[in-house]
Amino acid sequence: MQKVLFFIPTLAHGGAEKVLVNLVNNMDKSKFDITVMTLFGGGVNEQFLNKDIKYIYCFRKTFRANSQIFKLFSAKQLYKKFIKDHYDVIVSYLEGPTARIVSGCNDKDTKLVSWIHIEQHTRKTASYAFRSYKEAKLCYGKYDKIVCVSEFVKRDFLSIFDNIKDIDVLYNTNETSQILEKSNEPIAENIFNSDEINICVVGKVSVRKGCDRIVRIQKKLIDDGIKSHIYFLGVGPDEKEVKNFVKENNLEKSVTLLGYQTNPYKYVKKSDLFICASLSEGFSTAATEALIVGTPVVTVDVSGMKEMLGENDEYGIVTENSEDALYEGIKKMLTTPDMLSDYSKRAKDRGKAFSTKKTTKAVEEMLMEL
Repeated sequence: MQKVLFFIPTLAHGGAEKVLVNLVNNMDKSKFDITVMTLFGGGVNEQFLNKDIKYIYCFRKTFRANSQIFKLFSAKQLYKKFIKDHYDVIVSYLEGPTARIVSGCNDKDTKLVSWIHIEQHTRKTASYAFRSYKEAKLCYGKYDKIVCVSEFVKRDFLSIFDNIKDIDVLYNTNETSQILEKSNEPIAENIFNSDEINICVVGKVSVRKGCDRIVRIQKKLIDDGIKSHIYFLGVGPDEKEVKNFVKENNLEKSVTLLGYQTNPYKYVKKSDLFICASLSEGFSTAATEALIVGTPVVTVDVSGMKEMLGENDEYGIVTENSEDALYEGIKKMLTTPDMLSDYSKRAKDRGKAFSTKKTTKAVEEMLMEL
């Protein structure tokens, strides 16, 4: 049996955190003895780990300036401090501080894997958790395998670090049967209005996720006479700014913040459209889930979207990554006769490609090959 440690900063309400829980819960426990470790405890996704998964954390909760404090110590010192046991494979499941810590392993019998979830574009961004770009390059060079969540992320990573020899693309694991089951649960009757086009946004309410773009687009749709309603499913640092814009522009009746939902699927399924306005992504968990439940997708062109939806909009509409282009894509979807129903059928068809069994098996095979 292979003893595997997955190390991630937190199990908070994020896409990478969610798909890690999905992955470890579905791996074959007759082949893998799995431990999940976080730098900081208290994340909402901890509760969803199966009982056969060992869970440990380094600190009970996060603390200010932790990234800078960690840089005071070498990767080897941090590894020795936090990782006490021996593992056959250690996976840093997110770029950043855990990638630096895991690179400090000097056990030749332990294989190291670094999982990259987002496009980073620049040396500065890719090195934020390291002392320098030189250290980041050295640390990533120590890994036996780099895994990226999309071809887009892979190309981006290789443009920053040219010393990587073994790099693969493995898609995120979604609980497809659970998603479909939960999507059929009822929602309160007074939430969605049948005389409006209901649009959902799932994820952190932040500028990086395009929350400011979304409310400005909603104002344009309302001004154009399109009866639409935006529902935000999530929490985040820029909620206040969204609420202020909504109030200043009299959008209280057409923008609703529903907060964090343990079951977002029932809202997504009952929505007419899912939109993504992010400045950057890895391989969007929320967009994949929308396809699984058959909700049409309009998104800006960020990592993984064309792999997911097709180079020629076969399964959803992918626009340039700009507010104007996204607005035009949404307006086209909402005003073209039968387009919503057509893309709903296409979404269901495409969603079948992201089965739990297929994505989990790919990860298991990669780990066994190491």
